Amino acid sequence: MKVVSSDIVISAVKPDQYPDTDLPEFALAGRSNVGKSSFINKMLNRKGLARISSKPGKTQTLNFYLINEILHFVDVPGYGYAKVSKKEREAWGKMIETYLTSREQLRAVLLIVDLRHPPTSDDIMMYNFLKHYNIPCIVIATKADKIPKSKWQKHFKVTKETLDLDSEDTIILFSSETGKGKDEAWTAIENYMG
Repeated sequence: MKVVSSDIVISAVKPDQYPDTDLPEFALAGRSNVGKSSFINKMLNRKGLARISSKPGKTQTLNFYLINEILHFVDVPGYGYAKVSKKEREAWGKMIETYLTSREQLRAVLLIVDLRHPPTSDDIMMYNFLKHYNIPCIVIATKADKIPKSKWQKHFKVTKETLDLDSEDTIILFSSETGKGKDEAWTAIENYMG
């Protein structure tokens, strides 16, 4: 997909703040600091649209990005970050759960994991949550540029096995530095647009 327009349209914390459209939505889930903002910026060819923070846990709302006037990316707060209070984490959890389980426009979740390390227990929990609710999942294994090419397959296999990935779920090697996997990711997204 050639992105000609993209903008953040709203930051929401509850359903009555979600955009009132029928456009397909794709949520981006992942640990704090896994590279969600970099992924968004690379996919949308925009350097600073999604703010990249050196402080993980910065996203505390559901951020809706309108792309080409035809779909939304929805950046959800990163999970597994220790420096926010338990109460705050529970509030985010509830907000994310409400969105993921009740939003009819949601077509798939892009689960962003770090290719360099096996998926964490939080990643596994998120994947199992999506499976439980029959929400399609596209796994984006990012930071591929930080690993020698010869080791990609090994790390790829570990990611697949650790998540116990279903055969219908796509996994894509991605690098926000080099753009590797960008076209594949758009193709996977377009498959769910219909």
